[in-house]
This record gives sequence, structure tokens and C-alpha cells, in this order.
Amino acid sequence: MSSEFFRQITLLVCRSLDIKEVANDCFEYLQDFLPLDAFFISLFDPDSGTLSRIAYASYDIENKVDEIVYLPQDLLVLYSEMIDGEAKLVADTQLDSFCRLMEPYVHNKGYSEIILPLRIADHVFGTLVARARKPNSYSEEHRQLLTSVREPFSIATSNALRHQELFRLKEKLNRDNQLLRNELQIKTGTKIIGAQGGLSHVLAMAKQVAPLNSTVLLLGETGVGKEVIASTIHYASARKNGPFIKVNCGAIPETLLDSELFGHEKGAFSGAVSMKRGRFERADGGTLFLDEIGELPLEAQTRLLRVLQSKEIERVGGSDVVSVDIRVIAATNRDLEKMVKNNQFRQDLWFRLNTYPIVIPSLKQRREDIPDLVEYFINRKSKELGFREPPPIASGAIDFLMQHHWPGNIRELENVVERALIQNKGRTLSQNHFSLSNQSNHVDNTSSCLFPCLAKQYLQTTAAHPQKEPEAPPSFKLDDMTRQHIIRCLEMTGGKIHGNDGAAELLGINANTLRSRMKKLDIPFGKKSYSF
Repeated sequence: MSSEFFRQITLLVCRSLDIKEVANDCFEYLQDFLPLDAFFISLFDPDSGTLSRIAYASYDIENKVDEIVYLPQDLLVLYSEMIDGEAKLVADTQLDSFCRLMEPYVHNKGYSEIILPLRIADHVFGTLVARARKPNSYSEEHRQLLTSVREPFSIATSNALRHQELFRLKEKLNRDNQLLRNELQIKTGTKIIGAQGGLSHVLAMAKQVAPLNSTVLLLGETGVGKEVIASTIHYASARKNGPFIKVNCGAIPETLLDSELFGHEKGAFSGAVSMKRGRFERADGGTLFLDEIGELPLEAQTRLLRVLQSKEIERVGGSDVVSVDIRVIAATNRDLEKMVKNNQFRQDLWFRLNTYPIVIPSLKQRREDIPDLVEYFINRKSKELGFREPPPIASGAIDFLMQHHWPGNIRELENVVERALIQNKGRTLSQNHFSLSNQSNHVDNTSSCLFPCLAKQYLQTTAAHPQKEPEAPPSFKLDDMTRQHIIRCLEMTGGKIHGNDGAAELLGINANTLRSRMKKLDIPFGKKSYSF
């Protein structure tokens, strides 16, 4: 009978990956071989001190599936010692000292029990419990019979848990992707406002770099829409079906930065009750958007540079190397070049990120887009606020808004429009309904501009052609951009190519490779060519 019993139990536990269904099937079968009023499987996590009931089968005893109890430290030690041995036969739980201590947590008063530890190799991860109402219901033969099927139960439970975890992670990833897609759709709608106006040059550069895997650095003041441009690049690339993961580098506490970026293993630190995939792993096959990159501490910058160079990470508390296939888009509202000079930002990381910089103009430098932006926000906010139809705008209101200097850029304009709609309750919007900041309200093309090169270009263009757009950069060709970048590195190193602080080291490439590219791009050699 023993071999047939083992065979039938194995067939039952292998029939489904739903451990609750397995418990019910086995409960029916086991009643032909031993007294049984309840049958359940629990998981034990010594790190968190919890006992979690994941499967329960019974006819008339309350079903407490998914019940989680926290064991005190002294009982935690006793439970760990108990499950480290063989199956425990309890004739009467009221007379057994261990069961009496467990009674407030597992409600086992007045039963007979067989407690079978479940293990894979030497790792004990839970227990299977057979329970009967009457004391002295179980014999040694019953204990041995249940022990004979420890292995199939252990394997089936372990496989079911792994399947549930994979399913949970997949569902979470799908939800994350859907939320990000919805967020993108809410922010950008079906088009980008300014595509034919003040953002035409930005989108031309984005379109050119999107099909490549090159790192992109987005520069611009707060609120100009750097995330929108980053998502535009992602969804115009071959990675558009992969994840688009955003990291606000300034919003993560320094103590949690490594865990958030690279993930952690179970037990890596206090509170790490399970393995967690970091943002780099979640972005595998897609794009990682590092917003506010200038806020990263110097130590974190060093670790980030290493990952960008090797495309490999190690989770906190782990030793396995995980390869990641990602495209990095970084963004900042700070002057990284100035931060490099002040030793606040690593020079090698600056050059690694500055492969393809795109400067996004502030709203005061693309005033021609304000009418379209106002119309877009009025339509969208009216729908969100439940207005039957968007209110009209009185004459003169748009001119008034175009004269404002918009220190908060598009984000400020969005808030101003929403505030006007709320206060005006759907009536015609006049100039007086738009509450602007108390700062001086006048056209100022250069004040507080974070990127002087952009302000200078804007002034030169508007002086010669007041009603025209700024001139486009002289060339968008990748070879031209690469040539300019290499020359800039050579100027910073005084023409030095090889060795410490040489241009090759700054660029993160072999010196011979750099010389080959210089020859191909007709870049002169020699320190005299780059002396200051």
C-alpha cells in the first residue's frame, strides 16, 4: 500500500500549481488512511518572524487561509528548533508544552496533530499539519505514512510559490507599464504642443537620436517638460514596447538609493523580507529615465558610472552579476559643467552622459506656443473638473499671459489655468481671472536662464528676426556631433590622449580607438593644437 499511496499523492500534488486546490484534493484522499478533520500548509519566515497559512482544507473547521501571525522571539526560537527535526506527533495539544505556547497564535486547543516540516535540500521553509478533533487519534504508523510523502509535498509547495511570485511580478510589471502609458497619455495627449513652434528644433534632435541606443542628456529649467521629451524619444525608438522607467534622483533618500536603483536580496538589511528588483532591472529591454541627475551624491555617481560602462549590476546583499540591456536618458535643471568645476559632479560621468545633449527652451523663450498650451490646458482641465464645455477666453487675456515671464514654465501655466477654471466656475475667462506670481511681469529673455548658450542664441536670433524662430544648430549629423565632443575633451586635457586624465579616459574608450576616430574625423593631433 505504501508505494501506491506515494504514487497517488504525487499525482495529486503535481496536478495543479494552485496549492489551495492541491490541499483540497489531498484532504479528500488522505481521509481513507488517517483520521483527518483539517489539513493545512504554512510558510515560516524567520527573518520577519511570521507564520503564513497558504492552504487549508476542512469540512467543518473555520477556513483561515492567508492568515499571517507574528511569533515572539522566544517562541520563534522554539518553532525553528521544532521544524529542524522530523515530523512531530502530538497526542493532545493541551498536554504538549510547545503546542500550549502556540495555541494563542494557531488556535490548536484540543486536537491531535502531526506536524511535518517541509524542506528542499537542507532548507526548511514551512510545515504541513494534519489535525484531528479527538486526542490520541494518531499513531506512529500515521506519522511514518505522512513522512513518506514529505518530498512531493515540499516540491509541489515550492513550485507553487515560485509560480505565484512570477505571476505577481508579471502582473506588477504590466500594471507599472500601463500606469506609465496612461500617465504619458494624460500629459501629452495625442500630440506635443509646440511641435511646429518653439519645440521644433528639440523634436528634430529627438527624432534623430531616437532610433539609436546613444545616451541622451536633457537640459532645461524646472517645468519645461523634460519627461515628455524623454518619453517621446523612448516611444519613437525600437524599445517602445519595452518599459519606460523613471527615477527621480533627488527624491530617493541616500540610504535607500542603491536598493532603489540596483535592487536587493532577501535579508540584505533590516526590513528586506523578500528579493526586490531595482529600477535598472525593471528597465531591462527598455529605457531608464534618470531625472534630476545633478542631485545624485558623489558616491552614488561612482556606482552609476560603473553600471553605465559595464551594463551590469549587483543587487544589495548579493554576489551574482545581472546583465541589463537599457538605454539611459538623463535630465537636469542644473549646470553640470559648473558642478564639475566645483567638484560637485564627476567629470567622467558628465562626459558619459553628455553624449547627445538636448537643451529644452523655457516657456519665455517659446512664447509663440502659449496660445496653444492655454487652449490645451483649458480643454483638458475642463474635462477633469466635469464642466459641460470649456469656457471661452476674453480678448486680451492671451496677450496678458504672453507677457508673463513664467519662472515655473509649463507647470506654472498649467496651474494658473486650472486655478482660473476652479475660481471662475466655467464662465468666460478674462485677464483678471489668471492669478500670476507677484514677481515683475515683463518680457525677459535672459534673466535666470540656466543655460547661457541658449539665451545668447535666443537673443541673437530675435534681434535679427523678432518674429522668427531661433536658427537650428549647424548640423545634426552624428559624425559632426562626435567630432565636436572629442575636440572639447582634447581641449580640456590640453591635447593629451593617453594615460590618467587623458581624453581617452574621459571618453571611456581605448586610446588607440580614440586616435583611429580622430584620424577618421580629421581631428588634428598634438598638444599645441589644444593649448589654452
